[in-house]
Amino acid sequence: MNRRHCATAAITLVCALALLTAPVQAMAAPIPEPTPTATAPDAPAPPKKSLEEVREEIDTLYRKAGAATDAYNLAEEQSKKQSGEIARLTKTIADGQAKIAELKDRAGAQAREQYRNGGLPPGAQLMLSGDPDLFMDGVNQVRQDQQATKGMLTELEQAQEDLETYTKDAGLNWKKIEAGRVKQAKAKKSIDAQIAAAEKLESQLATEEQARLLQMEKDAASTAQAAWLSSGALRDINREASAAGKQALAFATAQMGKPYVWGAEGPGSYDCSGLTSQAWAAAKRPIPRTSQEQWRQLPRIPVQDMRPGDLIIYHSDASHVGMYVGDGSIVHAPRPGRHVTLAGAGSMRILGVVRPDK
Repeated sequence: MNRRHCATAAITLVCALALLTAPVQAMAAPIPEPTPTATAPDAPAPPKKSLEEVREEIDTLYRKAGAATDAYNLAEEQSKKQSGEIARLTKTIADGQAKIAELKDRAGAQAREQYRNGGLPPGAQLMLSGDPDLFMDGVNQVRQDQQATKGMLTELEQAQEDLETYTKDAGLNWKKIEAGRVKQAKAKKSIDAQIAAAEKLESQLATEEQARLLQMEKDAASTAQAAWLSSGALRDINREASAAGKQALAFATAQMGKPYVWGAEGPGSYDCSGLTSQAWAAAKRPIPRTSQEQWRQLPRIPVQDMRPGDLIIYHSDASHVGMYVGDGSIVHAPRPGRHVTLAGAGSMRILGVVRPDK
């Protein structure tokens, strides 16, 4: 027993020594992940745009807004025409319905008259009269009545067909108006977005940068005008305005100082084509509402043949228009944030010239 007890004690001591001398296991709390130090390099900031790049970007945004304004104005003009057509058709439909009711009343009167005569046709009534003179006179009357009845039925049939056509046309115009409203909403969204982006770019500039930006715009316009004049563009341009052109020009120049507002056509503000269309309306020569439609529909003339009152269309998409006043200048409504003013006719890229009273 003592030997067994000693052996057990020895084993226990060996195990204890083994535990004490064994490598320590990692039972401590986990080591936290290293945090970035303040000296870690930051991502490089994007390069700042030059003022010239900002100017070009703003100019592009306003040009896109101008094109969208043309789309909006065209949709609005078409909606006005279609609304007028619907009003006309509505009256025509009402007149047609009244006409059909009147024809049906006449047909009913004839039916009632025949009923009162015993339901006999007119020819049978004459045969039973026994009076030869009455018979001969009655034959002519019957023929006239038959022709009148036939004409009335034909008129009734035509009136019903016309009514169906007018109703169909009115429905088509309503669909066009709804499509126009969708176009207007889309164009308005685009206009607002472009103008907001341009205004945001301008607002981010310091006061002195805004002043420099305005000067850069003037310098760019002057450079373009000088290049246009040096090309000899005015060499043969010395014609006088027509009587209507003088009236249009007097109206346009009288609006100088009024603000540009997209979609506006007076009297307190204008966009570019709103100014030119109202000026020629004052001269009793209505023209299309938008610069693109003015370019598409009005007679075109060579630049060297233009005279005061003619319209100069700008940019490849015909998105801007001004009125030539003579001596190489135009009057126009430039863009949002600007006012109706005079400018060099060659300060922008000329697409062509149109004459409203040719």
